[in-house]
Amino acid sequence: MQYRIEAPARILFGRGEAKAAPELMRGFGRRGLIIHGASPARAAWALDALADCALLALPIATEPLLSDLTAALPEARAHRPDWVAAIGGGAALDFGKALAALIPAPGEPMDHLEVVGRGLPLRAAPLPFIAIPTTAGTGAEVTKNAVIGIPDHGRKVSLRDPLMLARLVIIDPALTDHCPQRVTLASGLDAITQVIEPFLSSKATPYTDAITRPALVPGLPALMRLMQEEDPQARDIMAHISLTGGLALANGGLGAVHGLAGVIGGRFNAPHGAICGALLGPTLRANTEACADTKYAPRLTEVFKALAPALGCPPEDTPEALGSWAHQTGLPRLSTFGLTQSQIPDIAAASAASSSMKGNPVALAAETLESILHAAL
Repeated sequence: MQYRIEAPARILFGRGEAKAAPELMRGFGRRGLIIHGASPARAAWALDALADCALLALPIATEPLLSDLTAALPEARAHRPDWVAAIGGGAALDFGKALAALIPAPGEPMDHLEVVGRGLPLRAAPLPFIAIPTTAGTGAEVTKNAVIGIPDHGRKVSLRDPLMLARLVIIDPALTDHCPQRVTLASGLDAITQVIEPFLSSKATPYTDAITRPALVPGLPALMRLMQEEDPQARDIMAHISLTGGLALANGGLGAVHGLAGVIGGRFNAPHGAICGALLGPTLRANTEACADTKYAPRLTEVFKALAPALGCPPEDTPEALGSWAHQTGLPRLSTFGLTQSQIPDIAAASAASSSMKGNPVALAAETLESILHAAL
């Protein structure tokens, strides 16, 4: 038996933990860069509490693009921050993580980006990075990569290095309270996907099994609860599921859902969580058929038995029931974002080589990937 565990240096979880953030940030120095979403409102508590520090606050309104990085780097470097904090959803976390890595770097983003760039390791240690999520979904607070969109290549790729793990992660579920329902649904389905895929992954380890198996059951009922009304306990559960998924994917890989989602997200203006939610049911069905005579079949059965009670269906009907519930609850289908049948073969072919696809329990044929996309239209 052999495995590794990669995780941030310190993780604080619980309601009220965000109160400790300002003083902990000051421990890294008195000059800070704070990344937040389109509106600074969700970060106002930190900005106010750090009024005695020299702060530069930068917004990121959408999932970060290469152009966002190149535009922000000169201003961020000129500020000479001691640390970088990101307060927001996955976009803010990825953008902050990338800036923390690149501000001290002697080169430019393309030196380090995978696939479309040179993919070089960092030559200078990143600035201390503090991650404070305000949504429960991506798990980006505990991963060693930042996902960046490259529109010219129609791809999302990663800036990735073990040095990019956060020095401090603060997960306060109260920061996710009253998150808009559409965001809660999409990000919640992403979190659930990121528990399921590492559990099924060909790269699963005893560590990832230990954290994902207990997380298979509670996520979907909590998300269903939040689609009915605001519930702090359900928010707490989803924040834990999101953290679990982030730790699991960082150590056990993902699968076909994310392999396809990376390509789709690079070509269409669509939220990552919504793409994953639309693909999850069809991908589970495709993997069930592909894994029927493999060692992964019992794991798929375990996933179905975990999800079926919340959906009120027999375990074998879980993939279709999950998709039906999600779309009836308001999750868009992929055609809403512009995906057409004629584009499916090209997207399936491009996704086959993605890094996430390598974690799928078995390799899926091109026609199987195309069938998943047709089902998600």
